[in-house]
Amino acid sequence: MARASGSIEPAPADHPAKRGGRAARLARRGRAAPAPAIILRRTPTFELLHEEALHGLEAHADWILREIGIEFRDDPEALRLFHGAGATVTGSRVRFDPGHARALCATAPSGFRMEGRDPASSIVLGGRHVVLMPAYGPPFVTDLDRGRRYATIEDFRNFVKLAYASPWLNHSGGTVCEPVDLPVNKRHLDMVYAHLRYSTKPFMGSVTAPERAEDSIAMAKLVFGEGYLEEHCVVQGNINVNSPLVYDGTMSGALRAYAGANQSVVVSPFILGGAMGPVTQPALLAQSHAEAMAGIALGQLVRRGSPVVYGSFLTTMDLKTGAPTFGTPEANLATFAIAQLCRRLGLPLRCGGHLTASKVADGQAMQESVAGMMAGVLAGSNFVFHAAGWLEGGLTMGYEKFVMDLDHCGMMLRMVEGLTIDDEALAPDAYLEAGPGGNYLGCAHTMRHFETANHPSRLADTASFEQWTEAGGRDLEQRANACWKGMLADYQAPPLDPGIDEALLDFMARRKAETPDRWH
Repeated sequence: MARASGSIEPAPADHPAKRGGRAARLARRGRAAPAPAIILRRTPTFELLHEEALHGLEAHADWILREIGIEFRDDPEALRLFHGAGATVTGSRVRFDPGHARALCATAPSGFRMEGRDPASSIVLGGRHVVLMPAYGPPFVTDLDRGRRYATIEDFRNFVKLAYASPWLNHSGGTVCEPVDLPVNKRHLDMVYAHLRYSTKPFMGSVTAPERAEDSIAMAKLVFGEGYLEEHCVVQGNINVNSPLVYDGTMSGALRAYAGANQSVVVSPFILGGAMGPVTQPALLAQSHAEAMAGIALGQLVRRGSPVVYGSFLTTMDLKTGAPTFGTPEANLATFAIAQLCRRLGLPLRCGGHLTASKVADGQAMQESVAGMMAGVLAGSNFVFHAAGWLEGGLTMGYEKFVMDLDHCGMMLRMVEGLTIDDEALAPDAYLEAGPGGNYLGCAHTMRHFETANHPSRLADTASFEQWTEAGGRDLEQRANACWKGMLADYQAPPLDPGIDEALLDFMARRKAETPDRWH
């Protein structure tokens, strides 16, 4: 599609849920979770930089690409593609003439639809659409009952279920936590299966090896149909650049696998200022832009028009300790600027969300998280990673933090919808009914809008001190503990055709039997 639509389009005629037979009947049954909120941004994006500054950043990105270049290591096919496209290739170093990388990115669509297993779960990335997904990658989990511990596949399934149960997350995520109780070379199969079995929302597959990316695509084909992926995006790969200025063969190989199958890649430089790049934000912005364009260009050389998201993970670090920091003014300014650079390429934008260095869901966690999330939303992000659960710089996924973040996600999505100014909103009948000195709480206008006028928080406590004390005096984290447990208790798995489920399980069993377990 040339441009992202203003709303979710009807499901394609060949969507699995529209086919006849048992699969169609199961898909049409009532969903166990509320349909995800489809939010269109009506608030303007924050434009930080003027034209001259943006041109300067783009020119410096071109300088980096020409004078320094990008390493593509252990991937001769990527080097062959770049050489064939006219880039200068010396060893594993690829250099681009000014404007060349940008021109190679031009065939990427400005927006695209991702199909969910249930058409009601499908999303659009690009345009005015805002899509939120859980945190990605933590090897640890924590909750008030059991504390911090290594994540397991049970934890992984729990977070997939929690994401499915929330209307504020439109995307199931990828490696929502790392199930370290399963072999490294086989756990991707169980993770992809969890997304496909316990949710209907779009999801991310594996990128930790090209063959694991291929497995993820193969499993998606079992659910959606062999030929369906040729014309429709159903799965993504999260491609992190090995900043500074390096793509290793694992990442570029996974990128080529997804792009070759016409599935989406999210190309995200990961830069901590002062470690993976200079300490000054303008230099980091140019570097991030250069790295992103190089990866997007590779995807387009593999398959012109394959869907892509321009990603960014650009934050600061404590220069005294070397620890990453989040929600800082410098990181937030960088988010505003990178969003403008992305829009000049005409691509969907990915930013970070509720990021924090705090180890627990305390005041520091919420201050840093809200600051970072607010910057991403105001900058115009189409796709917010790490919108729920992130703690300890991404090392830990928190159960309580997950639902605390969900509560704020709902508020952010309500904010970007903006205001509607019309006769009903201006409420002339309320003024006529209540008059000067009157009580507006009981008037007809209030009754009509009682349930929808204000976004309700699921966790905030507004009782009096006495009522709060009598109810146990629980703080926000304790209330969140009860909330996530209730969500899991109420969870009902969405239907999946038994034949498809059997095919997935058989594929997993065969792939696991082919190689011995590896734990590193």
